Amino acid sequence: MRLTVIGSVAFDSVETPFGKKDDVLGGSATYASVAASFFSPVNLISVVGTDFPGRYRTMFNKRNVDTSGLEDKKGKTFRWRARYHYDLSYAETLSTHLNVFEGFRPKIPKNVNSKDNLLLANIDPELQDWIFEKIRPKGLVACDTMNLWIEHKRKALLKLLKKVDLFLLNDAEARQLTGHTNLLDAAKYISSHGAKMTVIKKGEHGALFFSKGLKFMVPAYLLEKLLDPTGAGDTFAGGMTGYLSSVRKITDSALRKALVYGSILASFTVEKFSVKGLLKVELKDVEDRYRHFEKLTKF
Repeated sequence: MRLTVIGSVAFDSVETPFGKKDDVLGGSATYASVAASFFSPVNLISVVGTDFPGRYRTMFNKRNVDTSGLEDKKGKTFRWRARYHYDLSYAETLSTHLNVFEGFRPKIPKNVNSKDNLLLANIDPELQDWIFEKIRPKGLVACDTMNLWIEHKRKALLKLLKKVDLFLLNDAEARQLTGHTNLLDAAKYISSHGAKMTVIKKGEHGALFFSKGLKFMVPAYLLEKLLDPTGAGDTFAGGMTGYLSSVRKITDSALRKALVYGSILASFTVEKFSVKGLLKVELKDVEDRYRHFEKLTKF
């Protein structure tokens, strides 16, 4: 089954204690699409400006990511500048320029099928809802979010949860959205608003999966070298939904494996700046790390 990913494609300028890069490829849909492409074909829907190099389209297409939904618009591509200190779980945003992404209303290409799975990556929940109404998806619907939308579009986000099968957010966002300090209580609150399954990402501490209660905990894959955490959460979401798109039936076992694959792919992302960590590996490398992960967590 194909996975349709809708979100941002951007240029990021990022500084961490371990290095600095300017105008590298980023965006929620970029990380999610590349991660998902390890397991399933992907439709990428986003918008870029006239400054977007053709080599990036070529890269997407080589990875079985269809870019017919990547719209070219006159102007500059979305740009984000941020700095991380030694607490890599928090990014200090220095500037955000939406540029062509401002007011974006995607043109849904004809090859997008309502039976496909859908990942609404980290974008405005009102836009996520508009897309939902356009596509009317019959497959799995996953939705990611961030603190900005919780602060400014909380009502729209809670309304959207009624249409979502899988909702992903980090621990700070879960507490911000629900007002609950305890993550078990936060998950119950999210479930009460309609989300069938919830993943609460905890960065270097892994992730929690809820479906009518806590079902599974996955640790993060421990690394010796970490350069840039940007896009790790989007990679996790893409890896998870990409794997779920590759299985015939979404079972409890498939969901657990999907979380592990999401964690593993995120570990490759943080080893390099931009998506270079994902582009440098093949599925064999992912499977090797999966088997090692299995040994480390088996008891």
